[in-house]
Amino acid sequence: MPVRAFEGKDHAAAYLQYRVAPLELISEIMKYMGKKTPNQFSLAVDVGCGSGQGTVPLASHFSRVVGTDISPAQLEMAQANDNPSNVSYRECQAEELPFASGEVDLLTAMTSAHWFNRERFLLEADRVLRPGGCLALLSYTKEVELEYGNVSTTLNDICDEYYAAMDPFRNPYLGKCSVKIYSDMFDACSYQDKEWNDCLRVKRTMPLSSYFGMVETFSTYQRFLQKDPVRAQHISNDIRNKLLTAMKTSSSDPEVTVVVKYFYWLARKPCSL
Repeated sequence: MPVRAFEGKDHAAAYLQYRVAPLELISEIMKYMGKKTPNQFSLAVDVGCGSGQGTVPLASHFSRVVGTDISPAQLEMAQANDNPSNVSYRECQAEELPFASGEVDLLTAMTSAHWFNRERFLLEADRVLRPGGCLALLSYTKEVELEYGNVSTTLNDICDEYYAAMDPFRNPYLGKCSVKIYSDMFDACSYQDKEWNDCLRVKRTMPLSSYFGMVETFSTYQRFLQKDPVRAQHISNDIRNKLLTAMKTSSSDPEVTVVVKYFYWLARKPCSL
């Protein structure tokens, strides 16, 4: 069974506001497609698109882009974006996509495939991809890092306390490590032309409050918040105070560099059997 998550309107709004658009990852996907399948950029499908952070940047590369998600709240946020004219959205399961067999040039899932029924999704991906089409799955580790002056190591030790406090609330469907989920899916993919990429560090400068906004959209924090809202909010506030003390800044919301560590894999469907 796939897992339903990120369906509350408040959560979807925070997701839109704080999640990082993976522009560097999309660049890597397009480089891969440019080498493997040049001039075949008719239709891209972003599965589990959420509020469209990864969907919209594909618009400049494809004639048509469709984001799909199982969550009406997420799609409502995505449709409220200033979307290019060639971007649209559909509500559906990842394992039952509303596309003809062999119709899709790029099928991607950006930080969402870990929620799918993985075996059924890979079969569905194979059905909708055209011969030579590309499959791109990406996600990031839970340990988002901070950079700030000469105290980055201290800040990340404090952040590790934050992540450790959330760990008991991690959804059992995800296991202990999302990397293993994607590695297992990579191994299960029957395509011979495929490549695994361990770590691409994506950096964004943002106010400290936006770092907390992003972390608080994580499913583990959301489960923590649902089960013990007082303690969850107390820990967020405590970590914030510790970070500000370590920074020795007069600002209540200093700018920091947030480092997100992505891993991803790419695969090309054979042109013929």
